[in-house]
Amino acid sequence: MIADGLKWMFLIIGTTIGAGYASGREIWQFFGHESGLAIVIFSVLFIICCYVVLKISYQEQTEDYSMVLSKLMGPRLAKGYDVIIIFYLFTTTGIMIAGGGAALEYFSIPFSVGIAFMCTLLLIVAIRGVQGLTGLNSVLMPVLIISLAITLITFFWSHTGIEKIDWRSQSNWTAAFTFTSLNLLPLVAVLSATGKRIKHVGEIWIASIGSGITLGSLSLLYNESLLAAAEDIMLYEIPLFALLKTFPNTITAFMAILLWTAIFTTAASGLFGLSNRLRHVFSVRPWVMAVALLCLMIPLTEFGFSRLVSFLYPIYGVLNLYLLVVVVIHPFFLKNRT
Repeated sequence: MIADGLKWMFLIIGTTIGAGYASGREIWQFFGHESGLAIVIFSVLFIICCYVVLKISYQEQTEDYSMVLSKLMGPRLAKGYDVIIIFYLFTTTGIMIAGGGAALEYFSIPFSVGIAFMCTLLLIVAIRGVQGLTGLNSVLMPVLIISLAITLITFFWSHTGIEKIDWRSQSNWTAAFTFTSLNLLPLVAVLSATGKRIKHVGEIWIASIGSGITLGSLSLLYNESLLAAAEDIMLYEIPLFALLKTFPNTITAFMAILLWTAIFTTAASGLFGLSNRLRHVFSVRPWVMAVALLCLMIPLTEFGFSRLVSFLYPIYGVLNLYLLVVVVIHPFFLKNRT
């Protein structure tokens, strides 16, 4: 049970820690100054959301997110959010592919070659299904989390200008809700496909609490480190590199590789959730749907990574506030109904 719970935990973290999060751009976009309380609230909300989505998926034995959405908000509203999720997964996966190609340029690999390489790996993961996705995250996520944490801790303790959090001044606490609602979209899309593979409710508790505490702690450490380098962040498209400017080139190269893996896991999760949803609509094999989607996404690689985060992410965060409310109150609604 513990091993399976950790497997789902890494799937959740792999879905959440994408290019926006790992690069620091997403953290800086939503949090920043006076955001300690916001990150704590986010951790609690994230645990609740993971538990509710996994529990519904487990009880209903779902294979895609349409049934979970219907269970949460009814069939009529579910159709509207279905369109939002499809558009979200399509656009973000396409931009992640572009980000993967751009990240490999650090190693003098041509952009087009990087795109082709990433699409090939994504197709392999898509063919293997959820087993391939959970296996991928079980290997990559521990390395990514540990390496990112070590980098942040090293910067945090070596920087003399870092101050302790003033919990009496936390004006940005409302950012917790838009940040959670943004990350709720891919969670619903990916976790809804796990229903038939969860064997025990204990797995859900381990995955939910473990991922919430891990992401909350990492987010707080990341945010405080970025605050210490606030003057340099404007000079970098990827804020993480502002923290790494004093590190050796080998460390920077290693973190660039890890950043690429974060981009890849986000793209893999998005492609999996999207193809799993649409293959039932068009009645085609998963690999056929994956190939078709990848071909349609390639033109999106012309858009920039920072533009995606700064423009689309806040919009998606606001659009999904209603979904966040529905998910959080769902257990209380069931209790009152019984």
